[in-house]
Order: sequence, then C-alpha cells, then structure tokens
Amino acid sequence: MASRAFITGLSGLTLTPDERAFLRETRPWGLILFKRNIQDPGQVTALIKEARQAIGAEVPVLADQEGGRVWRLGPPHWPVYPPGAAYGQVYDRDPAAGVAAARLGAWLMASDLLPLGIDVDCLPLGDVPVAGSDAVIGDRAYGETPQKVSALAAAIADGLMAGGVLPVLKHIPGHGRATADSHLKLPVVDTDRATLERTDFAAFRPLKNLPLGMTAHVVFTAFDPMQPATTSATMMREVIRGFIGFQGLLMTDDLSMNALSGTLGERARAALKAGCDMVLYCSGKIDEMRQVAAEVPELSGDAKRRADAALAVRKSPAAIDLPAARAEFAAMMRMVA
Repeated sequence: MASRAFITGLSGLTLTPDERAFLRETRPWGLILFKRNIQDPGQVTALIKEARQAIGAEVPVLADQEGGRVWRLGPPHWPVYPPGAAYGQVYDRDPAAGVAAARLGAWLMASDLLPLGIDVDCLPLGDVPVAGSDAVIGDRAYGETPQKVSALAAAIADGLMAGGVLPVLKHIPGHGRATADSHLKLPVVDTDRATLERTDFAAFRPLKNLPLGMTAHVVFTAFDPMQPATTSATMMREVIRGFIGFQGLLMTDDLSMNALSGTLGERARAALKAGCDMVLYCSGKIDEMRQVAAEVPELSGDAKRRADAALAVRKSPAAIDLPAARAEFAAMMRMVA
C-alpha cells in the first residue's frame, strides 16, 4: 500500500491504542522522535518496532540529533556532542581538520542512532547567521561564510551516510538571517536578492544533491512579500528548485510552529500546493495528527520519485572501531576546549 505524504510525531514512550490505529489507517511515510519519546535503548527500539508494525512497513524514522543545544539522545545512555560552531572553530585553525572532525562526529552520532532503528538525522544545517540575527540558529551554525558552512555541512552529511543514516539538509533556503525564532513567530527578511544569492542561498548550492531537505518558515520579501518559503510557490520555483537547484525530497519544517498561519490542515495544503513533497508534523497530539493526515495525499509523481530516490541511497554502515573513533574525536575537539 502506498505511503501518504507526511511524517508524524508520537505522544510518548509507547504507542497509545489511538496512535496504533491511526498509523495503520493513515500510513505515514515516516516518523519523527523527540525527547518525550526517548528513555533508554530498549524502550526506543521497542517503540520504533511497534510503530513500524502498525504501519506495516519499515518506514524511515527521523530525529533531530545535532549536538550542542539540539539533541534527542543524551546521557546517561548516549554521548554528548558539541554544537556545530565547534567544528567551525577547528576549521578556522585547520580546514582539513575541521572537515575531518565534522565527518567523524556525524559518523559517531549515526552509530548511536542506527542500532535503535533511527535511520534519518535532521542534519546538517546550511544556515549562515549574520550579526543581529535571532539566536535560534546561533552556535548551531558552522560558520559565517557560505563556503565554510557548505564544506562542513557536506562533511557531516557524508559522515551520517557512512554510518548508514540519511541526512536532512535544513533550513532551505536559509534561516541564518532571520531576526525571529520561527517556532514563535514569522521571521521576515528584507535583504535584497543579490545579497541573498551571494550569501544565504549560496551555502546550499553545493549541497543540492543531498537526498532530503527541510524548508525554512521564513519570508524573503525580495521574492515573495507574503508567504514564507514553506508555502511560497515562488520561493520553491525560483530559489529552492531554481537558483539553489535542490534535487532531493523536500519536507516542511514542523507545521505546528507559530510562524505558519491557518489551521494545520490549511498549512498542510498550502505547503503541498507550493511544491513541498512532504509535510512534517511533530507535536504528537492525536487530534492534530488526524487534521494533518486528512489533508495529505498518497505519494505520487515527482514526490514519490524523490522519496524513492532518497531511500535508494541508504547503505549499510561502514565498519568502524567505535572506542578508537571516540578517542580520536575527543582529541580533535580538544583543539577548541
């Protein structure tokens, strides 16, 4: 049976009867887990197994495991990882060492995720922050130039895939210049087109062939003064698929964020109409999950082609000596301690 064009969160550590029925009936393309869903390795593995059984397919399971402020797996069962800016600091001293540290750190995170059944990480970021921008990106970013950001983002994507985990490039076409947190309100960027193409958008262009991407709930008035990228057909056509040339499956950022307006169903419809392939709903509230599912179609056409292509690039994890790799990574990061 065909999957539907959405990814859904879950409410807690185990499936409720309502969730089990919902997953069976609606067949989401994927699931996303948060701290509320994660207690210990055995529990996470059991939750994922149960959810996949309810859906009737080995659907992708996503998590936001960046390091720094944004993590879903942490002590006492999993290691702590540095924020993205730490790789940028290593890069400033030695670009090759920064790239190597970013790749190895991502590979180690993949080695934490994959044994649980989490096979997609919402990483890397292509965002390029500027002075005066909101701190929501802050030290999650790898640097302040598009060249540095794209080099480290590519290394992180490569490390994740070496560990058998698919990367999700975010937040296309850039959240770094936003002066508001899109979780809370709609950011509006008034920067001119030429500057955006030279900076924010430029960081994403070398990453255009990554398998999965996530949109930014940000208005860029130089292109569309009303709609954020997620629901703007102009941004999709001219910037994301056009200037950046992103080829992969494009999902929304979380539909429940306050940057978007309208009901959840209206948000889902608007995003799909604008050109997103998939919508993402994270909050795990069953009534809202139903609202989203009611508005999304089965995957078909270009969206299905991109989804199938993304899953086709998954590969078995490369062999790694984890104790030795963790020791090597710790030594690399002592450069910025």
